[in-house]
Amino acid sequence: MVSSARRPNVLPGFGLALGYALLYLNLMVLIPLAAAFLKTATLTWDQFWAAVSTERVVASYRLTFGASLIGAVINTLFGLIVAWVLVRYTFPGKRLVDALVDLPFALPTAVAGIALTAVYAENGWLGKPLAALGLKVAFTPLGVIIALTFIGLPFVVRTVQPVLEELERELEEVAASLGASRGQTVVRVILPYVLPALLTGFALAFARAIGEYGSVIFIAGNLPLKTEITPLLIVTKLEQYDYAGATALAVVMLVASFLLLLGINLLQWWAARRTGTAA
Repeated sequence: MVSSARRPNVLPGFGLALGYALLYLNLMVLIPLAAAFLKTATLTWDQFWAAVSTERVVASYRLTFGASLIGAVINTLFGLIVAWVLVRYTFPGKRLVDALVDLPFALPTAVAGIALTAVYAENGWLGKPLAALGLKVAFTPLGVIIALTFIGLPFVVRTVQPVLEELERELEEVAASLGASRGQTVVRVILPYVLPALLTGFALAFARAIGEYGSVIFIAGNLPLKTEITPLLIVTKLEQYDYAGATALAVVMLVASFLLLLGINLLQWWAARRTGTAA
């Protein structure tokens, strides 16, 4: 009875596996983050505040977090639509569309930035007709939003897609048989089911966008107080050998990102608990 209850495990024992996991986590995550905090601690409070609160730095915060938030919201909406189409419909070229979703994962960020700049520049394929309408994209905050939306889409689609595949169509048929309209079915049946995954995809896209550098610097134009992102200022300080100033900016972004993601995770936990209670 005891032997039948124990199942063979591919991984080593719990203690050894946990030790390896904690060692890897420390080497890859905790030690580098601790080094950033320790380097920042070499600054006095006045020096730290002077490094992270200049007008140029605050402008970069607004652009970085604001554009990341807008891009994540856009990806949440259209990522859900793309995932729905890939799961529920069969059409010619479906495999190609499914593969294109992962393109931002595989494409080097610098290449993506150059391509977006070429397309949305005033003489580009899309930039030229948009410029004729009085809408300039490249070298503006709008260009930054487009770049961050581009790199964040796969996170939402690949997070929501498996959940939609598990959603049984019988639930929609039952809702329709009870007199629910399509809108009511979406709001009361589908959205509550996918909401935790949707919030996870939003959090992943938002976190990815905050730290993005390569795909943004080309299309942004890097104009001080207008189109500079915080990661660019960090790189600039590193090039000037101002390591403490660079880590100070990094710590501010890290703490702000952690607080925002913590709030999103709490919202996700609440949504999952509410869905489970409703079920």
